[in-house]
Amino acid sequence: MAVKIKTQAGTIEISNDVIATVVGGAATDIYGIVGMASKHQIKDNLNDILGKENYSRGVVVRQEENGVAVDVYIMVSYGTKISEVSRNVQESVKYKLETMLGVVANSVNIFIQGVRVQSEK
Repeated sequence: MAVKIKTQAGTIEISNDVIATVVGGAATDIYGIVGMASKHQIKDNLNDILGKENYSRGVVVRQEENGVAVDVYIMVSYGTKISEVSRNVQESVKYKLETMLGVVANSVNIFIQGVRVQSEK
């Protein structure tokens, strides 16, 4: 399924994979985010952090009347304030979707799938 934007010149269709890549990139740029997580960890048997090529597994996009609703599944770093990190992800995702794709995010729902202790090297 793709998000459709109607303009005077015609219709623009943006693939959910493109939206997932933008959302995943915006989310992983935030301090305190270790990476994306699978939305079905038990079914996928994945407790590992998803790579950049797998952002679509950690992002669910639903088209609504005047925009999209996005669910983001993330792993956070131990010792960070989860509520603050989540709020930063929400703001970043909304901003990136509007500026890069022209898509309005009506809601950005954050699901914390785990906390990881970062080893200092």
